[in-house]
Amino acid sequence: MNLSISPNAIQGNIPHKTTGAERTQKDLHSLRESCREFEAIFIDQMYKTMRNSMPNDGLIPQDNATKIYQDMLDMQMARESAKGKGIGIGQAMFNQMRVYVQGEK
Repeated sequence: MNLSISPNAIQGNIPHKTTGAERTQKDLHSLRESCREFEAIFIDQMYKTMRNSMPNDGLIPQDNATKIYQDMLDMQMARESAKGKGIGIGQAMFNQMRVYVQGEK
């Protein structure tokens, strides 16, 4: 009974060595996504502040479920607002921090 494994059977699982340029591109992509997420969190905080500045004495009383739904809606609107160019905070952060990823400073 031969239980040896052929090296050809596991060739697909060998990790690909990344070059410095590929690693830099991957790091830049991660930085861009992080800056976008930061911008979304910032916009979400703006939405929450704006919502809290309005009076809550409406005809329909707000229960806990409504507050949770509004928080989730605000976060999703903030993420959509931060997509693309957003309001510019994420892009400004990316422009300032990418020099460190690229090793220019």
